[in-house]
Amino acid sequence: MKLKALLLTAAVSVSTLAFAQESRKSGPPAGNAITGDVYGGGVASNAESKAITVEKLSKKLKKDSKKIENVAVKGKVTDVCDKKGCWLTIQTDDNSQFFVKMKDYAFFVPTALKGKNVVLEGTAERKVTSVDEQKHYAEDAKKPQAEIDAITTPKEEIRFVANGIKVVN
Repeated sequence: MKLKALLLTAAVSVSTLAFAQESRKSGPPAGNAITGDVYGGGVASNAESKAITVEKLSKKLKKDSKKIENVAVKGKVTDVCDKKGCWLTIQTDDNSQFFVKMKDYAFFVPTALKGKNVVLEGTAERKVTSVDEQKHYAEDAKKPQAEIDAITTPKEEIRFVANGIKVVN
């Protein structure tokens, strides 16, 4: 009897694990990314009012340090990972972009977030991104092969690890 119970427990565990792994393989979460939607660990109620522009963030990173924790930034989403919704890009005031990953890969966002204005809370830093990593993200974004092949040098950029993301409009 104990053996049957043990086998049943093992079978349920394996099927649960398989289902969990399969759900991670599926695409980004569904959703319309409407104003007020929050993804991740939440965003402080005053985050929108204390959020700084991407331009200010860039200047602060150049002046103060290479890493700033617990910062809120407001910007427009220009791209979302089509595979899982596990990263996005934010457009800056000067039409450049910065890259956002989700803290601990703990949450994903819908592709409907493209074109929306958001407030992000998390950690920002200046980082040199390798050629291989740039190509990986370009492949995730389904960029043309010619554009992927044109990536030949590492790039210094702002990288943001988001604890939470809130759609503001």
